[in-house]
Amino acid sequence: MDLELKDHVIIVTGGAKGIGEGICRVLAAEGAIPVIVGRSEADNLATVAALEAAGGRAGQVVAELANPEASEQAVAAVLARFGRIDGLVNNAGVNDGVGLENGSYVGFLQSLHSNLVHYYLMAQHALPALKKSGGSIVNISSKTAETGQGNTSAYAAANGGRNALTREWAVELLKYNIRVNAIVVAECWTPQYEKWIQNLPDAEQKLREITARIPLGQRMTTAEEIANTTAFLLSRRSSHTTGQILHVDGGYVHLDRALANAG
Repeated sequence: MDLELKDHVIIVTGGAKGIGEGICRVLAAEGAIPVIVGRSEADNLATVAALEAAGGRAGQVVAELANPEASEQAVAAVLARFGRIDGLVNNAGVNDGVGLENGSYVGFLQSLHSNLVHYYLMAQHALPALKKSGGSIVNISSKTAETGQGNTSAYAAANGGRNALTREWAVELLKYNIRVNAIVVAECWTPQYEKWIQNLPDAEQKLREITARIPLGQRMTTAEEIANTTAFLLSRRSSHTTGQILHVDGGYVHLDRALANAG
């Protein structure tokens, strides 16, 4: 299916690694121009080079999105180079383990800036350009908002906010024909996930336990699978889909995990 994304300029925050990189790869393969917004110029440029080597086009902007002013500067830089914005993927963030019992006010607020505030600011500053293009927004979210995880109050709160903003923006932006949707990620294999699992006492056993509880296929979701759904939601092929919170998770959140052991 041609997603009709050719020449569309799409911002992907945190697009240099993991899920963001997977999204950029799929978008570039569809003929779009993903623009990575991320803190590491070296990582940004490496991903841009890989996309170009594969025959695609891409751009990058260096920005530390935990700083409120960075979102406005990043959007301005994209517009200065490309002159338009056809889509926004809010993806950047990290599960930073700011809990309740051992957390702090400062840590909680810092986590919200790293994981939620820039979702709002990127959308706000990109909105004038999205109005012109009739573009689309996709917010990447996490199961922690719905299932809880323990010792990650700030990240869970940020993801609850991402989901709520998705529905709120879908309502507010109806008059501009701008669609807003979210994808909830559960257990997705990324470099960050691999780093987390390798730091556990028995990494291989823990990974087996996790994958055994994923109903569909007893395997991790891939970044490409998240990316494929993201590209569809950004495209006009999903022209009547808005305000939806989709779970690309092999049934992890909503299906009985006992099913995984019954197959």
